[in-house]
Amino acid sequence: MRLVRDPVYGEVDLTASAEELNRLAVAVAEGEGQFGSTPSPGRHDLAGVEVGKTSGPGVRLHLDSLRQILVISGDSAARAVFADNLRAMAAAEDGGHLHVDYFPDHPYLVKGSLPLVVNSPHGGMPIR
Repeated sequence: MRLVRDPVYGEVDLTASAEELNRLAVAVAEGEGQFGSTPSPGRHDLAGVEVGKTSGPGVRLHLDSLRQILVISGDSAARAVFADNLRAMAAAEDGGHLHVDYFPDHPYLVKGSLPLVVNSPHGGMPIR
């Protein structure tokens, strides 16, 4: 798993294998887990992901700047929707990516969440 934060826009880019995305989805659904990030050249890599529970409503994605980790927290219903999206990205055999960005009336994200891009383990955009 690799997590890179854009220093200008704050967006986090997540690249992982299908197995890693599925493990992250399980942790998100259960509301508990920690994952390390594989470092690469560059100073904007994050150290990992931590998943936790809150009473809600919704999922919050935020940066723990002291530990340089992406924190995913939320209530069980919202985490379940997000976990399903992660599983779908892991299973998408034609590539692509998932943008997880807050907008008013978002089905599971809360206002103030960091934008996240989840890349398919199968690479770029689907061929149609």
